[in-house]
Formats: sequence, C-alpha cells, structure tokens
Amino acid sequence: MPKGYPPEFRRKVLDLLAAGRSVGDVAADLGISGPCIHNWRKQDRIDRGELPGLNSAEREERAAARWRIRVLKQNWRQSVDPSSCSRRRCPQETASPSSR
Repeated sequence: MPKGYPPEFRRKVLDLLAAGRSVGDVAADLGISGPCIHNWRKQDRIDRGELPGLNSAEREERAAARWRIRVLKQNWRQSVDPSSCSRRRCPQETASPSSR
C-alpha cells in the first residue's frame, strides 16, 4: 500500500487529536477519511506499546520480506520450464540415468 501522506503530516494530525479535536472535525478540515485517521491513531498506540500488534518497523520489515518473496517466486517461475511441470509438482533435482 503506498504511503500517501508524509510522516510529519500524520504526526500533526495525531497532535490535533491529542489536543482534543475529534476525528470527524480533523477529517473534514483536512479532507482525509475518518477511518484513515483511526488507522493512524491505532498504529501510533501500537508503536507506543499501548496496544498489542506489530510496530511500524516490524510492519515495514514484514512488507519488505513479502516483496522479496514475491520477487524470488517470480524469478523461480521464469527459470522453470513449464513443459516439464506436471499438475502436482515441478521437476526436482534428480540424477539422470546417463550420469549414474
């Protein structure tokens, strides 16, 4: 998911909430959806240890790992000859009869 707002902006929105403004007021004034602001506030509480869950650094690390796995799978699929794959499995490294 692309990050549409810079961290400084998110921090200012959270500061407005901490100052007593309601989510609806801030959302209307800044043109942001209420659920978006709720998500930012929830993630901020997780980062501060007030709620259980993955903190921002862990979420980024997880996203990077998923991206790397996706790239590796794509590279692997491109390297395998589709005609040698059966419906249930692809070829495994086995010794050919001529090399025995």
